[in-house]
Amino acid sequence: MSRAALLCIFILSTSGLMSQHLLTDDPDTTALNSRRLKMISEKYGNLSFSGYMQPQFQIATKKGIVNEFEGGAFDHNVSNRFRLRRGRLKAEYLTYHKDQSPETYFVFQFDGSEKGVNIRDFWGRYYENKWKLFSFSMGMMGRPFGYELQLSSSTRESPERGRMSQTLMKTERDLGALISINKRSSTNIMKKIQLDVGLYNGQGLSGPGEFDNVKDIVSRLSIKPMGIGKLQQWSIQGGISSIYGGIENRSPYLYETVNIAGQIRMSSDSIVGNVGKKAPRIYGGIDAEIASKSLKWKTQLRAEYIFGRQSSTKYSSYTPGSYPVSGGISQPLYIRSFNGAYFYLIQNIMSAKNQLVLKYDWYDPNTKIEGKGILENSGFTDADIMFATVGVGLIHQVNRNLKLMAYYSHPMNESSGITNYTSDIDDDIFTLRTQFMF
Repeated sequence: MSRAALLCIFILSTSGLMSQHLLTDDPDTTALNSRRLKMISEKYGNLSFSGYMQPQFQIATKKGIVNEFEGGAFDHNVSNRFRLRRGRLKAEYLTYHKDQSPETYFVFQFDGSEKGVNIRDFWGRYYENKWKLFSFSMGMMGRPFGYELQLSSSTRESPERGRMSQTLMKTERDLGALISINKRSSTNIMKKIQLDVGLYNGQGLSGPGEFDNVKDIVSRLSIKPMGIGKLQQWSIQGGISSIYGGIENRSPYLYETVNIAGQIRMSSDSIVGNVGKKAPRIYGGIDAEIASKSLKWKTQLRAEYIFGRQSSTKYSSYTPGSYPVSGGISQPLYIRSFNGAYFYLIQNIMSAKNQLVLKYDWYDPNTKIEGKGILENSGFTDADIMFATVGVGLIHQVNRNLKLMAYYSHPMNESSGITNYTSDIDDDIFTLRTQFMF
């Protein structure tokens, strides 16, 4: 049975979920009011601060491994390292309408590490309060696609997002505008349904700025956590997402995987019409989460499946942060059909403070070719190789300001005809992370 079929069975057969903080969530006014650092009277609004940092120690199974998906590749002579993976400081300002419902919301967030300081969030949101149905946001913010991409790194149960998420959207935030539709004042089922539709540059924080006129239309229709059955012992949430965008090709070549006389290869005609042609970035996704409501022995199951067409470069499946240029010459783009997914099992152990985490994910950057058919002389590279990753972790919440995580990641690549990838490479990583937060 295919991975896609297994995922569909999982999603359709599950029925409950734990709610967590997503990047596009509305502010929790109760949480904002409880923050210790309030600077402005509630008559006008609340200014609050929060933050966290994630110092960690990592050990790899050998020196210089090329696994970039557990916080970056290791230096050639290094197999263990300390890192400050993230250091976030966030300021939130919420103002109120005359009936004390949200009116405007501003977010500023910075991220610091030993490599420097960068912005993460710079956006504002306005709430329509006649029908209490719409809100409008604009700035640098999270894109409303899927679940893992929106899940805050402060509450995620694995050190990093999966290979699929990091590849398709290397940075989960982007510059753009967002309209959200959600009936805030309703007490019926309509309050549980939300539609987000946004327009974004496309390259996110992975590049210095917009480099073509093609924008990404990003949308998600989601169901917020809701109880299931008469006893309400289980909850469910999920969503369907899409991205419709692309990249403007600047080369007379535009490569795709084709079948020529029974041989599958990367091929392109050299035609003037390829210059300025839109190379697609079209994704579809479905996600679902379930959870029991027992705190001591809560069981959570989470899954997400994404498929579509990705345009990138010959040697990488990443979405480019700027147009690829070599020796002053614009390089051709490569169009690949892809799919990927992840599965989580999260089990509380005697308390909500202790969690066992099991994770499996895969990303197949080119579903039209596999295994030993991936050959260099057919135009393929390691960017066409499928990877799957098994992760096992333990999380302990020491107190409200400190969380400990121990996590072992075991990636597995398919055997191919590409040099250095004829068998599974050795690239396992163990991460011991502390998270201090306020």
